[in-house]
Parts: sequence; C-alpha cells; structure tokens
Amino acid sequence: MTNRPNFLYIMTDQLRSDWMGCAGHPVVKTPNIDALAATGLRFKNFHATSPVCMPNRATFLTGRYPSTHGLRYNGCALPTNANTFVDVLAAGGYHTAAIGKSHLQPVTTAPPLNAASDLERLVDEAWRPDGGDYAQEEPGSFADDGSAFKTPYYGYQHVDMVTGHGDKCGGHYAQWFKEQAPNWKALHDSTNQLPHDYTCPQAYRTPVPEHLYPTSYIKDQTIAYLESRNGASDPFFSFVSFPDPHHPFNPPGKYWDMYDPADFGLDLPYEAHKNPTPPMQYVYDAWQSAAKQFSPQTATMASKRQLQEAMALSAGMLTMIDDCIGEIVAALKAQGLYENTVICFNSDHGDYLGDFDMMLKGAMPFRSISQVPMIWSDPANRAGRTTDALAGTIDLPATILDRAGLAPFQGMQAESFLPVLNGQAAAHRPAIFTEYNDGGPRLGFASPSRVKSIITDQYRFTLYKGEPWGELYDLAADPKETHNRWDDPAFASIKADLSLQLNHMLADLMDESPRAKRRA
Repeated sequence: MTNRPNFLYIMTDQLRSDWMGCAGHPVVKTPNIDALAATGLRFKNFHATSPVCMPNRATFLTGRYPSTHGLRYNGCALPTNANTFVDVLAAGGYHTAAIGKSHLQPVTTAPPLNAASDLERLVDEAWRPDGGDYAQEEPGSFADDGSAFKTPYYGYQHVDMVTGHGDKCGGHYAQWFKEQAPNWKALHDSTNQLPHDYTCPQAYRTPVPEHLYPTSYIKDQTIAYLESRNGASDPFFSFVSFPDPHHPFNPPGKYWDMYDPADFGLDLPYEAHKNPTPPMQYVYDAWQSAAKQFSPQTATMASKRQLQEAMALSAGMLTMIDDCIGEIVAALKAQGLYENTVICFNSDHGDYLGDFDMMLKGAMPFRSISQVPMIWSDPANRAGRTTDALAGTIDLPATILDRAGLAPFQGMQAESFLPVLNGQAAAHRPAIFTEYNDGGPRLGFASPSRVKSIITDQYRFTLYKGEPWGELYDLAADPKETHNRWDDPAFASIKADLSLQLNHMLADLMDESPRAKRRA
C-alpha cells in the first residue's frame, strides 16, 4: 500500500448545509454522514462558488471561477482542453474514477434559454471551435455496448455515468436499468406512478423499486470499484456523485413516506423578509397569480403544505443516500482501504426549500443555496471537529492536490486549506467570492442576470449587473438574511468597503494561464 492517500469524494446534488443531523437538523436522519463528521473536520461556513450545478462542478474540477474556466451557466460545457486537478492526479500515478453524476456538459439536446441572434454572422463566436466532443453526456453517447463514451474524460480514466435526475436517469445507468428490468417501459410510464395524495410540484411516487433506483446503482458501482482496487499498487481518486436530493421529488419504496410532512417547520415565510428584492417580489407575484413556472428548474413558491411535502420527500431521498454511504464506507473497510483513504462529503449547491416560501434555486444567493455541507475525514486525524473557517468549492482542487503531495497547474485560482485541516490555522480566506450567471432572462430580469457576491464572517454583499438595487446583509445580527441593508444610511461605509473588496476580487479574475514564454 502506498503512503499516498486514496480519496473517496462523495457529492450530493442540491443539499443545504443545515440538512444533516450533525448540523443540528431536528428531523432529518443522517447517521452515516454524521459518522463521517465524527471522524473528520466539518466546515460550518463552506460556500459553493456558483449556486447551480454545472458552473460549480466545473469549478470543483479546475479550481477556477466560472468567469475563467468558461462553464459560466447551466447549458454551457467545460472546454475539453481544460486541465483539471484529476488530470494532475492521473499524471501523478493515481487511478481516477467518476461514478454517478458528472454534468460538465449538457445532458439533453434541448435548445438553450438564450436563443441565437437573427443576425447573419460570417464569424459566429469570439473563439474558434476547439474540435472537442461536447456531446459526451447526451443520450447518443451511450450505445448499448458503451463503446461510444470516450475516456479519459476531464482526467477520469474510469467513468460510470448517470445523467439527469429522478427515477428516469440516463447514461450508463439507463443501459443497466433496461437490462435489469424487462418491464422498464412500464416502470418509466408516468401513468403508472403509485397512488399518493401529495400536491407538491414535481412530487412523483415512482414504481421503480429501491434496488433499481439510481442511488442504489451508484452505491453498487462504487462498491464494485472499491473491490477492484483491493491490492492495487497505485492510489485512487474516486468521485461518487448522487443526483439526489434534487427535484423531482420521488424517493422510491420505503423512503417515500419515511418522513411526515407535518414534522417540518417553516419558520421563514415570505413575510419574514422586511424588504424583498425585485426577483423575490417577482416570484411571489407569479405564485399569487398562478402564473406558469418558467421551467421545472426555476425558483418558485408553494403553499405551506406543499413545501412541507417537498421537505419530507427530500429528506427521504437524503436518507437513502445516507444508507448507501454507510454501505460504501463498510465496503471500504472490508477491502482494507479505510486506513489510507481520505473521505469527503460535499454538495454542489443547496435549495431554498421553504425559505421565504420559495423552493429550488435561482439568482438570489441566500445561504440556503450557496452554503453547502463539507466534511473531510482524513486518516491523518480521524477526530471529530468543526471549523468556522471561510472556504469554498474553489479551494477543493488545491487542497486535494496538496494532500496528495502534487503541485497545482498554472492558472488555478484555488487556495489550499490544508493548514486548517492540519490544525495549523484557524482561518482560511478573509472573504469568499461567488458568482451566478443565468442562461436567459427570467425572474423579472430584462436580460440574463449576472450576480457577484462577497461573503465575509459578518456580511454578504451582492451586486446585480445593471440594477440600481443590490443586497447587503449583516450575517452576525441577521443570520437568516431577512433585512437588506443596501439602502440603509447606517451601513453606507460598510457598503463602500465591501464594494471595494468585491472590485479587488473582480480585478483578480484575469486568467493567468498560459504564462508568458518570452519577454516582450
């Protein structure tokens, strides 16, 4: 066994930082995630670099901000000529694997939100096409024999792909599902959903049994991969990514009614916000007028009961993941790999999930969608600890490479928080920069929103491009972000200072790669 550690990195999709037993949630049961926290360092102030899937996942791989790495909003793709920290690990002798959701490229063939211009252009884009294959995650890339999918994929040598969400995921899972279930068409027929009385948007009681559901598939494939690594001379990095507890809300089997909606409290209604921002007002007005939701992924509001149902079903999906994590860790131990494996638990972003009567995610970067779980359980120190150090997705690649003893590539904007993990430092960054870019105009914005935020230990300051309003919250006095101080004269000097800090961060967004080869 090499003295370089293995890495088992577990990521969920759309999970809030406060939705774990170890984070104090009064209802949700996550004993296996809690066990990771009891043997590692849990970050209490960890932030997604972008509060939606694709940009944040690309930041996780590259250690670069969305404005730099190019996957700026959902629907883009990470350039195929981008280096990732997984490339560095592979070059350093690691075996690299991705099992589950990747979402570095579009998973559908649907047209984008921002329709192409009617102008007839002789040259279409600022950059020439790079010749890369950007249809790798589309359905056509998964032939029955799997031969169409090409590796390495952004550094991953082994790929077992699950695309989409819910019980009808695609990718390699879809191939397997059809082999395992001769009646798969009936199981995927929406008219065959099991009886229920929930009215929550996107609540669907799937007839797909637990053992055929994507969460179980990812668990089984991960265990098979760990078994294949027993006795291997090279260390591994295994990225295990569950598409849940993302909507649609369809936990299978016993997980559907594991939680009672009435047990979930809603202590942050829309009325709790003293001065709602225009997009909040837009969502509220749309709900009041029963306007059609822009898309299934767009932030919306719902009734108290519907929100409680969404919470109960999300909890069921999360507990299923938690059960699978318990089996995966048990398999890691059974293969004799536990003592040399760093185990991480994280999510790509959160969900409003009842805050201000909203659900899903969007341009409003409240903590519910931007603050995410992060647990690092390291064989070098299996003691349970917590930290208030500010850190985020942007820093994960540098930290993983630092722990593996490998240098990052030129242009990585990440900063290793290994000193915090080692107990050599109590703080990491003085402030976190996050960004959200939309693929089209919605939520009342006249053009696709461009949202930049700076988060410190005490404040969250958010600038919306082209808008006369913004957000400034005193997180120390108002941790639930209910009073926007943007126009408060008493906060004028704080607003100016945070604006200057944000400007300095924006000035540092320049791509430092490639470095100069000669003097001028």
